[in-house]
Amino acid sequence: GRITEWLTFDNMHHQWLLLAACFWVIFMFMVASKFITLTFKDPDAYSTKQEFLFLTAVPDAGKLPGEKHFPEELKPTGKVLSDSRLVQPLVYMERLELIRNVCRDEALKNLSHTAVSKFVLDRIFVCDKHKILFCQTPKVGNTQWKKVLIVLNGAFPSIEEIPENVVHDHEKNGLPRLSSFSDAEIQTRLKTYFKFFIVRDPFERLISAFKDKFVHNPRFEPWYRHEIAPGIIRKYRRNRTETRGIQFEDFVRYLGDPNHRWLDLQFGDHIIHWVTYVELCAPCEIKYSVIGHHETLEDDAPYILKEAGIDHLVSYPTIPPGITVYNRTKVERYFLGISKRDIRRLYARFEGDFKLFGYQKPDFLLN
Repeated sequence: GRITEWLTFDNMHHQWLLLAACFWVIFMFMVASKFITLTFKDPDAYSTKQEFLFLTAVPDAGKLPGEKHFPEELKPTGKVLSDSRLVQPLVYMERLELIRNVCRDEALKNLSHTAVSKFVLDRIFVCDKHKILFCQTPKVGNTQWKKVLIVLNGAFPSIEEIPENVVHDHEKNGLPRLSSFSDAEIQTRLKTYFKFFIVRDPFERLISAFKDKFVHNPRFEPWYRHEIAPGIIRKYRRNRTETRGIQFEDFVRYLGDPNHRWLDLQFGDHIIHWVTYVELCAPCEIKYSVIGHHETLEDDAPYILKEAGIDHLVSYPTIPPGITVYNRTKVERYFLGISKRDIRRLYARFEGDFKLFGYQKPDFLLN
């Protein structure tokens, strides 16, 4: 009898050990899978989850320009990873809510409001076939969106087949502007169509515009260097004896001048590359459906296509990793040596853009 008892006890002991071992394995697996989810994301698979991974892993979410308006109880946590679809639209709702609140702020009225003039209607491209309006904000990856709409309008069968010189040729690209319609047709489209545009950190956009138009000028538009640059230098260069081409400092002083408008008129529509988002797209007057942020375009582009109901027809071209991330070092380098007064005046002009779209005031440049 002793032996049987002992065997039974030994058996139970084994079973408990086995059970404990099973639990341990399951527990370790859960921990490991959480770790794997957080660490080994395929950098080329631009999933919705990445934005939240990033927010989860970075304690100071304020550094993410577009995404810092989560109410306390909705802060993304590890839990979101299992199903970020539930939370994702929240970001977009918050962006629109922020715009509504800033538009109501009396103190910012002259920085946030603008007339829906021909200038604004010229910026808005129309896709009647799918009821979409897209407001162009240059230097924020707009060429790609124009290509998407050109394909949707049926002018070309695929994005790859659109010749580069056609994209911005408004006679050939089959993309009508909203300004080409009658008042009644404009109103109907503004009321009923899906409307969107893309923003990025305002100062980073200005640096990009400066580099693109005055330094590299890849599209060969000689008037930027030969007509616009000398106009800015004549009026805004501090040191008259200096003969170098236009410097970022001259550009900043021009943009921050409260009387910049008379020069803008001379420059005509070329100013679209550096005027405010407010002046381009009238976000307080036109009720947009989605605002995309360049910094989170990997998530925003698929979301916009889905919301516009065209994700099954076309996809946004692949975004090279790292290209959309806000680069504070670059911003600091460009503003190095520019007087605080000039930077403050520049901020004063673009403050509406910073506030409307939730970009942090660049205190590191201003103080």
